[in-house]
Amino acid sequence: MVKWRWFHFGRRHKTPSDPPPFRLLDVAVNKPVVINEDAVAVPTVTSAGAPGLMTAGPAYAVLGSISFSHFLNDTMQSLIPSVYPILKDNYALDFAQIGLITLVFQVTASLLQPLVGIVTDKKPMPFSLAAGMGFTFFGLLLISVAHHYYVILLAAALVGLGSAVFHPESARIARLASGGRFGFAQSVFQVGGNFGSAMGPVLAALIVVPFGQPSLAWFSLIAALAILILWRIGRWYKPRIVPRKSAQLVRDPHAPSALRTASAIAILIVLVFSKYFYMASIGSYYTFYLIHKFGVSTQSAQLYLFLFLGAVAAGTFFGGPIGDRIGRRYVIWVSILGALPFTLLLPHADLMWSAVLSVIIGFIMASAMPAIMVYAQELMPHRFGMISGLFFGFAFGAGGIGAAVFGEVADRMGIDFVYAICAFLPAIGLLAVFLPNLKRGAKA
Repeated sequence: MVKWRWFHFGRRHKTPSDPPPFRLLDVAVNKPVVINEDAVAVPTVTSAGAPGLMTAGPAYAVLGSISFSHFLNDTMQSLIPSVYPILKDNYALDFAQIGLITLVFQVTASLLQPLVGIVTDKKPMPFSLAAGMGFTFFGLLLISVAHHYYVILLAAALVGLGSAVFHPESARIARLASGGRFGFAQSVFQVGGNFGSAMGPVLAALIVVPFGQPSLAWFSLIAALAILILWRIGRWYKPRIVPRKSAQLVRDPHAPSALRTASAIAILIVLVFSKYFYMASIGSYYTFYLIHKFGVSTQSAQLYLFLFLGAVAAGTFFGGPIGDRIGRRYVIWVSILGALPFTLLLPHADLMWSAVLSVIIGFIMASAMPAIMVYAQELMPHRFGMISGLFFGFAFGAGGIGAAVFGEVADRMGIDFVYAICAFLPAIGLLAVFLPNLKRGAKA
């Protein structure tokens, strides 16, 4: 018997076998096309090889919800570096110990993300997102009551573990909901995280600085909200999972060779390394740099950091759609190498121009990540989870290693020296010239 159901658009839809529409808090907000795992498992190089994804427009409600979840996740993550000045004063930590906190947090995420991606490529787990957010929930509670350095490290590791579970599967969901606009969907997904990273310093300045370390426990309520939203997303995702067929996949004849693909992935990893090494110098030590060089207060330094992180969010949003239009390789090249003149000027600028230059640098460099992610997925379209985990994970790991290295350098040579040597990192963007042009299906 055919049942009729009314949706918010005022139209009747026949639903004898359709999966349920995405609902947030039991309110139907969208009814996107069904996309199964076979549709995203086809080993093609370009989006044209995924016809299942091109039959409908983006599922905006799902994209918005997963982006908002990314916002909540990265808001909680960004609280950790935002409270470094408080932890440094409370426990008399040096820069090397501050860098170790970042290393534990980000390496925990980076080492586990590719493993999570490999597992979910073979067996998607729609409710793993909500479960992973539970680690972040307990990590925030633990750091709010920590009175020993090693307990702080454990709390940072729990938050990193939550991030490791979140990113690979949520990136897959963003692609499933893209309707073929892969760069746009990746930008929407990532910009939520960037805005979350920008919001952390503001919340730290408004709440954590005045009320101290125990106030971090209040942010566990954000984790609880994220768990609820991710559970609803898991319910949307579950009926769209269809086991892959056992037939052997046929490689697209226009795809780059295996050697060319491996070299391209290696180049992308090096580019991510240079980008996040530089971003680590800003994210972890920019407040200390401004306090040391210009004598600003901790709260003012947090607001200057917010300007940089806000520019990062804007750059992320525009990078994906531009890559959809003109080609991702060109966006990757310009977004990393194009920041070089401004990074070279930053160590010699006054306070006002430091703020202006940091905004320009953040916007240009951030536009690379959506293009890098989608380009890598197109190189290996049958390994979305692994690729997402690898690049998100390597980004975290590179940032963590960079923070630890720069902390040691800052202790020995001074914080000004850190920014003098970091200025040359974007020159590594020259490697982007060796990436194959997937639009033309170039072979090695």
